[in-house]
Amino acid sequence: MKRFACGDVVAGCNWTMQVADEGELMSLIADHVAEAHGITTIDDELVAVVREHIQLVS
Repeated sequence: MKRFACGDVVAGCNWTMQVADEGELMSLIADHVAEAHGITTIDDELVAVVREHIQLVS
């Protein structure tokens, strides 16, 4: 399983998601940042930051 906590990147955000597939997780993160943070363009730098904070959980 892969887990991402938005608050690890954006202070004060409590959104977290845990799914089996990283591709699905990235899609859910994209939806979240668009809706909650108004970020509609996800560049390579943001993808790198997000990937640094994805945790592998069992």
